[in-house]
Amino acid sequence: MKNKIEILSPAGSMESLIAAVRSGADAVYLGAKDFSARASAHNFDNTQMKEAIDYCHIRGVKAYLTINTLMFDKELEKAVNLAAQAYSMGIDAVIVQDTGLAMLLRKNLPNLRLHGSTQMSIHTPSGAKALYEMGFSRVVLSRELSLKEIEEIRNACPIELEVFVHGALCMSVSGQCYFSAMLGSRSGNRGMCAQPCRLPFKVQGGSDYALSLKDNSLIEYLLKLQSLGVASAKIEGRMKRPEYVSAATSACQQMRDSGFVTEETSRYLSNVFSRSGFTHGYICGKRNGNMFGHRRKEDVTAGSEKLLSEIRNSYKDEAQRVEIDFEFSASVGAYPGLKVSDKENTIEVTGDILCEEAQKVALSEEKATALLQKCGGTPYKPVNIILNIGDNVSMPVSKINELRRLSLEKLSRARAFTGRPEFEPIEISLDEYNVPDTPIKKRARFTDTDIPDEFRDFDLIFIPLFSKGEDIKILIDRGFSVAVEIPRGMFGREENIRKALARAKEAGVTHALASNIGAVYLAKELEFTVHGGFGLNFTNTAALMWAESMGIEDTELSFELTKEQIDSLGASIKRGIISYGYLPLMLTRNCPGYTTQSGCKNCKKDKVLQDRMNKKFIFTCDGNCTEVLNCVPLLIPDKINTFLKLQFHVFRYTVENSVEKVENIMVFPSDNQNSTDFTRGLYYRGVK
Repeated sequence: MKNKIEILSPAGSMESLIAAVRSGADAVYLGAKDFSARASAHNFDNTQMKEAIDYCHIRGVKAYLTINTLMFDKELEKAVNLAAQAYSMGIDAVIVQDTGLAMLLRKNLPNLRLHGSTQMSIHTPSGAKALYEMGFSRVVLSRELSLKEIEEIRNACPIELEVFVHGALCMSVSGQCYFSAMLGSRSGNRGMCAQPCRLPFKVQGGSDYALSLKDNSLIEYLLKLQSLGVASAKIEGRMKRPEYVSAATSACQQMRDSGFVTEETSRYLSNVFSRSGFTHGYICGKRNGNMFGHRRKEDVTAGSEKLLSEIRNSYKDEAQRVEIDFEFSASVGAYPGLKVSDKENTIEVTGDILCEEAQKVALSEEKATALLQKCGGTPYKPVNIILNIGDNVSMPVSKINELRRLSLEKLSRARAFTGRPEFEPIEISLDEYNVPDTPIKKRARFTDTDIPDEFRDFDLIFIPLFSKGEDIKILIDRGFSVAVEIPRGMFGREENIRKALARAKEAGVTHALASNIGAVYLAKELEFTVHGGFGLNFTNTAALMWAESMGIEDTELSFELTKEQIDSLGASIKRGIISYGYLPLMLTRNCPGYTTQSGCKNCKKDKVLQDRMNKKFIFTCDGNCTEVLNCVPLLIPDKINTFLKLQFHVFRYTVENSVEKVENIMVFPSDNQNSTDFTRGLYYRGVK
């Protein structure tokens, strides 16, 4: 029989944490004041975090800390020490996105359990294997997976799997959204997302909210996920109120333990928060227009104060979830004693007055049992009470109550005790920059094999992985240095990608561009020279050190870095940036085109989103995933020689025709050009 699936609830505040625990959570995840992907949640300072961890452990609940943002160099040591402090407090695991931080934590805190955040974009067996070999205990999978795809990952790797079962759905694959960063310098990868996707974006013939999905709800599939061996059912919502946390937690607990959700809890759940209702499209593999929705007036009014009051009333009392045994002893002329055990800890307390011989009514077993059972207001539930009461014994009722209270207080302290060493500050060291100065080379990435001759002298030309073998050979014969690009969205097609890599190798290709950890693992397994793509989100020296340790030849840096940050990076691995292109703001598995009446029928692959300011964003589809592109191209080749530590820069082509491709490597911005025709990106303004 498989283990029960863990119910993991969000705790954006102490009030939400209490609501989760009293409503049946087995674990909670919470953020500190820094480095949380929900920076706008209340979150916890060090004192509050210790209180929260103790509260959970006393009640048999685990606590996980989220340090699930990308780091800059100056933040790494602080993040490591935050994890170290939490470890000394008893945290059960830390949820991490940044590969550099993960490497530092494995080195400095080897006994700390690491969970790979959904921000790491893990959605394939190879990705799960990579994290397992990196020392992660668990991976939080991308939300876009079907049951079949989850099962494939489960069968391929022993790492624990965590799956989101209720809450908000981002349109983009987590970790691959740059919309908020590019539009307003508020990075979703840094916990500062402004949620522009919830604003109106229109597709011709479709919805006015073509980037907004309904909330996810897979609670009816919870037992199926449990049968597949999924370790944890995660509820999204650290930004949401305690009543939402309670309703979602109760629904999951009821489904797991009883096989159904009560009508009352279902009513709470559907009314406390939704966006045009709920969807379970991804888990069923049914991606269509029915998955889209936005927050309507009726959704807001459904969460009335009357409803919220009802929900609060459902968790107002302490849940007695910890089973204990009592053993009480009392005899004339001796001090009374009480022993309490939770099967792991045994506590004994002794009274401070001697028992006397009864003058009128002796202490009965019924009376002693009734007094010891009075554990209301505590998390403890007596299941066995052993009594060793001598003949004709008398003692004050208040003293029995005092023994019970003292024993439970000591038991709580024992359950909260970590046994871990006290926190001591950790100093980290990062490798210095050690790449020889060489001329900055040019690379280009294309969506087809129609490559103009002007690109023949480029260092590398990246073409789609699924290009025809004969077209690849023609390019090689024409003198191009050809490499293949593994799709960032690999959902459900890892075996096809493996076969395509083998065909590319037969055609003479030995280099691959990998923008996902799973893609890196797969390309290395097939002995390709691996070039890291921007989707790996490298923003610090430690991440570059990790990339080098993984055998990555060189890598594109995150385009969320400023020029100054790029110039200050250390490590020895060669690095470059995207210098031209319509930057991909989102990688989505659900296409905005699904909101049109025709859906994917007669799709021309490239369509347009229009925002409230009438700006147009092209989105392109490869049949598996969609990229939403920025409304204007990035263009900085004229500035490239001002970057101090780059070995290459990349022209990223997506929707340009052959003439535009050539023009873009020859013609650069001038002072009199209209600044709205292009963007300098984030290299000069950065992100929060």
